[in-house]
Amino acid sequence: MTAGTDLPRHAVPAAFDRAARDYDRLVGLNPGYHAHLRSAARVVARTVGPGARVLDAGCGTGASTEALLATLVDPDVVAVDASEGMLAIARRKVWPGSVRFVHAAVDDLPVPAASGPFDAVFAAYLLRNVVDPDATLATLRRLLRPGGVLVLHDYSLAERPLPRLRWTAVCWTIVIPAAWLISRDTRLHRYLWRSARGFDSPERLQRRLLAAGYPEVRHGTTSGWQRGILHTVTATVPPSDHRGAP
Repeated sequence: MTAGTDLPRHAVPAAFDRAARDYDRLVGLNPGYHAHLRSAARVVARTVGPGARVLDAGCGTGASTEALLATLVDPDVVAVDASEGMLAIARRKVWPGSVRFVHAAVDDLPVPAASGPFDAVFAAYLLRNVVDPDATLATLRRLLRPGGVLVLHDYSLAERPLPRLRWTAVCWTIVIPAAWLISRDTRLHRYLWRSARGFDSPERLQRRLLAAGYPEVRHGTTSGWQRGILHTVTATVPPSDHRGAP
């Protein structure tokens, strides 16, 4: 397998560019991947009405965008990603006119095509990959309208021995060998293994959100083999909030 040093977070978008061509094929090997995204998107759907304006932050090849369209009623979706390679794959798919793709790092928002306020932000597999999670959370909060909701969906298994062991076993017996067979490049998937092990515990993430000014925070995990590994954390901006986008 490809040798190399750890992938620094500032290099993650370029790594996704390299992996974009085979990315959908690889995540398709995970039988729960799309079902879990739809489950997390349903959390968004329970908090917004028809025609909601939603930011899909870190949309990748559009799997999270598809999950939003499958669960929300007539949403207006702005899908943003820092990887041009991943967005190129997403743009080749068929989308309704209510979906727009924007090439930008989340921390560079707002840009004219992705300015708030949004009724909801859906960030799947994003926060673990940014350089400064606190700065990202602050940016997303400014983009939300008062009463808006942020839904984070990501891997986290810090300080949990059994989920950590299960995660390592799956990554090194299935995910990383599959990446090698398909693309001959395992850098991104070895980074995935390490980053999930080093990311915030759900409890620490909830504390981050509270410190960032989200007073209402809820947490849930998935079922199946990813129980205790994959989590959905929901944070709500106060209805009287005055720090969001104008």
